[in-house]
Amino acid sequence: MAVRHRLIERPPADVWRVLEDADRYADWVVGTSDSRPVDSDWPRVGARLEYTVRLGPWTGKGRTTVRRLDPPGWLELEVDSGSLGTARIAIEIRPWGADTLVIVDEHPLRGPGGALHNSVVDAVIQLRHRSMLGRLAQVVENLPAVSRPV
Repeated sequence: MAVRHRLIERPPADVWRVLEDADRYADWVVGTSDSRPVDSDWPRVGARLEYTVRLGPWTGKGRTTVRRLDPPGWLELEVDSGSLGTARIAIEIRPWGADTLVIVDEHPLRGPGGALHNSVVDAVIQLRHRSMLGRLAQVVENLPAVSRPV
C-alpha cells in the first residue's frame, strides 16, 4: 500500500472542483495524455471516464470508475489498466486551516499488479504520487480563486 500526502494552498472546495471535472483528469494524473467522460454524471458512484496513456511509440487506454464518493471529503476510484490489472486509489480531502491536506492511498487489486505487488512497486507508486500531487496542487492553485475569502 502506498500512501502519500500534500498540502495544497487552497480550500477543499477548490480541490474538489478539479477532482469532479473528468476533463481535467489528464491535467493532474501522471501518465495520462487525455481523458474523457464515458458517463455524463462524473463523479457519481459507478460513473466512468476513459484515458489514454502514451509512452514513446506505445499507446494504451484505460478506464477509471468511481467506487466511493463523499464530497468534498472522499473520492475512491478503481483504475482498470487493461492487461496491467486494476488498482484502488482513495483520495481524502481534509480542511487544514485555510488550505487542504490531500492524502492519496493506492494499492493494486487484480491482475499482474496485484499478484506482483511488493515494496519495490510501492516505491514506484510513491514516486508517481509525488508527481501527481504536485500536478494536482499546480492545477488547483492556478484556478481563479472563487471560494477563498479576500
